[in-house]
Amino acid sequence: MSILITGGTGYIGSHTAVEILNAGYDVVIADNFYNSSPEVLKRIEIITGKKPEFFECDVCDKQAVKELFDKYPDIDSVIHFAAYKAVGESVEKPLDYYENNIGGALCVLQEMQRRGVKNYVFSSSATVYGEPEKIPCDETCYAGSATNPYGWTKVFQEQILQDLAKANPEMNIAILRYFNPIGAHESGLIGEDPNGIPNNLVPYVAQAAIGKRPSVRIFGDDYDTKDGTGVRDYIHVTDLALGLIAALKKLWTNPGLVIYNLGTGIGYSVFDVVNAFEKACGKKLKRDILPRRAGDIAENYADPTKAYKELGWKAKYNLDDMCRTSWNWQSKNPNGYKG
Repeated sequence: MSILITGGTGYIGSHTAVEILNAGYDVVIADNFYNSSPEVLKRIEIITGKKPEFFECDVCDKQAVKELFDKYPDIDSVIHFAAYKAVGESVEKPLDYYENNIGGALCVLQEMQRRGVKNYVFSSSATVYGEPEKIPCDETCYAGSATNPYGWTKVFQEQILQDLAKANPEMNIAILRYFNPIGAHESGLIGEDPNGIPNNLVPYVAQAAIGKRPSVRIFGDDYDTKDGTGVRDYIHVTDLALGLIAALKKLWTNPGLVIYNLGTGIGYSVFDVVNAFEKACGKKLKRDILPRRAGDIAENYADPTKAYKELGWKAKYNLDDMCRTSWNWQSKNPNGYKG
């Protein structure tokens, strides 16, 4: 049996593919390289010594998704990553985000239903908590108050999955609410390589450190936090990938619908991250303080207790490790997968 990873050449998808292959499972990657590169497939093979099956397609294309499942009829589990993911961009392009993120998921789920494929891991996000009602935020917090269209695409998909679980009790669905994945594989062969100007903090800091950006942009230093900058729960992407595998194994026990936070339980400020990155790269970085960004909140970090109790999963990397591996990736690949 095979595990399908949609968006499997993307940042989180590629690290997950590596860990699943290393765990001895067969993987099929589906991607259209919207925000990734074919080079990723070669790097995955170098790291693991195994060549993953690959099918190029846009998961919003129903016919293409049908052909994907036709070609790989042994798919029995799906990890769905394929989505647009930038909060700021979603505020500027809400229709694109709703069409792509929700439409792609529906195409995959409908084809799974036609084929009797019952195991689905959904990449949700801490953005579903909006302004969280308590911090640290656990899975009982209200999860329907997003502050931006990206977050709403996650909220709506969670609702769709809860409706699907009620209508089809034989479905096994894991909703995983990721906090803020950063870092890169220890090898430095794969990492986060956004197209154009990075929307997320750490790749922007990494590009500033390598000399591609003149300074680090910090959106707001007047939040009600310890140093005025936004506080988030940053988690190493490899820890996240291992959490995904733990959730997938849980689905194979037929639990129905399950929901977990994947985070470290520690809140780090933007200044904490920049300071740790300066330590990793050995240089001071110029900082530009800009106005707050639309859709951002002051603070959110996870209570990951449930994932530890039910999945036996706990994040291992600290912030210094996250920044060290990010810098290792960026310094070895100053232009990302282009060299």
